[in-house]
Amino acid sequence: MNLVIVDDDSLVSLSLKTILEASGEVTVLEIGKNGREAVNLYNKHLPDVLLMDIRMDTMTGLEAAEVILRSHPDARILFLTTFSDDEYIIRALHIGAKGYILKQDFECLLPALTAVMNGQSVFGNEIITKLPSLLSQSGGFDSAAYDITEKELHIIELIADGLSNKEIAEKLFLSEGTVRNYLSTILEKLKLRDRTQLAVFYYQNK
Repeated sequence: MNLVIVDDDSLVSLSLKTILEASGEVTVLEIGKNGREAVNLYNKHLPDVLLMDIRMDTMTGLEAAEVILRSHPDARILFLTTFSDDEYIIRALHIGAKGYILKQDFECLLPALTAVMNGQSVFGNEIITKLPSLLSQSGGFDSAAYDITEKELHIIELIADGLSNKEIAEKLFLSEGTVRNYLSTILEKLKLRDRTQLAVFYYQNK
């Protein structure tokens, strides 16, 4: 797994590089110190995963992620930070980051990187406990306003519940290919990038 690390604390970056490369599963291509360097390094290396802090000088990690994902929608970005501010978590989800881990949860970092590499979204324990309250808002989802059918709405609900395409297919007696087609159509209608953004959208409009 090729990795770029961006953190304004050089000691943290070098420590992460040493520990992760010692696993034999990670190669750290380069290290950056701020969001602007993150953008440049991502464009230079196109790493499998970008591991990045949030609060940094010149350009924050969140700002850098927005720039990167505009040009590279499939970029896998995992935030590693000491800050669990609600607004940071929500913005990271909206941007399309693949994960948000607190530095005190360091022991789960390698499994988190592996999960992100495999296309999953990952969140630290403290973040997971915050998500239901952060994503819940009143108002109700107006499916008609987005031209979402009843079947599509059901699939959205199952995705928001964390079910995989295979599990949804089994539950609705559909093929996995049909579920993937439904998901592509839903994302296009709602102008969203992936299932994580879809789940966030659903809970915020539930």
